[in-house]
Amino acid sequence: MGLLRRYARARLASQLMRRLRKAGYADVRYDARAFQVRFRTGAQKDPMILDLAPLSLRRRGRRGRLKAYVSGLAPNPVPASWQKARPLLRPVLRGATPGNPLRRPAMPYLYEYVVVDHPEAMTYVSDDQLRAWNVRPAEVFDAARANLTQATLQGTPTEIVRFVDNGDAYWVSHLLLEHWLQRLEPQVAGTPVAFAPERGTLLVTAAGSPHLAALFAQAEEIYARSARPITPMAYVSDPDGCTVPFTVPAGHPLRHVVQRAERILAVQEYARQAAHLSEPAAELCLVGDDEQGWRTRAVWDGRSLLPTADEVQVQDRIVPWRELAPSLEEAPGLAPVRWVAGAPPHPPGPAPRAPRPRPRPR
Repeated sequence: MGLLRRYARARLASQLMRRLRKAGYADVRYDARAFQVRFRTGAQKDPMILDLAPLSLRRRGRRGRLKAYVSGLAPNPVPASWQKARPLLRPVLRGATPGNPLRRPAMPYLYEYVVVDHPEAMTYVSDDQLRAWNVRPAEVFDAARANLTQATLQGTPTEIVRFVDNGDAYWVSHLLLEHWLQRLEPQVAGTPVAFAPERGTLLVTAAGSPHLAALFAQAEEIYARSARPITPMAYVSDPDGCTVPFTVPAGHPLRHVVQRAERILAVQEYARQAAHLSEPAAELCLVGDDEQGWRTRAVWDGRSLLPTADEVQVQDRIVPWRELAPSLEEAPGLAPVRWVAGAPPHPPGPAPRAPRPRPRPR
């Protein structure tokens, strides 16, 4: 991203933040990578999130748009009762998000969250909110999924289907619905393979499509440039209709692009996590090429929090993960998982002496 564009985005965020603070909102913060502003109402623990992408960066008319944006915000975005909240819930697919939002694992490095959907903003549902509603997590997830339209396409099959979200369709979230991706098979004339590089874009083609390799490259480019990235990986349905990563065996023509997408997601998710950690965290990077294969490598000093990697550089040695793993312990409470050095094994002591035989009584 160019310097001028970063400046324009930061300026827009600054103007919006001033209006939010003036309107009485608290903890107003700008997330430059996600191009979002987070804030809270006075009695609210968890933040509301405003996506700035829908706001034009053009200066003409900006003041009026910002004023309307802030004045249209709901003063209490999370309904107090379950009956009122239920129709507003939507599931979303995201990487690990700071704070205490309700979530459950969906795919590698990705989680399913639930948000309260408003025209102007969305608010993540938290564990604390469940107690106020007196409902179980499973009820919330089920209700959010049921609120999706589960739309399917009709018409002539095409090689590539591109879903562009207008803010209400939640197309990427449809990947969380069982069997939804399978139902697109007639539309792409084959086993559907889906890409969700950013929150507003879902690309689907057939597993046997000659365009599949190009879509990996396109998804990676969108993912890298987006202010709201999700994943560069490809996904298919398993026999139970659940969405899982697209995999290929060794020697397959797409083996290297699949490896690259998997590892790019790992590198980026660990980088996002490190930005919110208070403890030193080892960096994860991408190494390799299309000939030798792609790998992740962590540079570790033996003390910082270590990400899961294909290999670890310890001083001047490159150690495969399988050799280092037995000496590591999982650091508690982190997603994605990080590791710390385990306690060194105790040196073996002297062999115990055999007991002397007692004399038999006469």
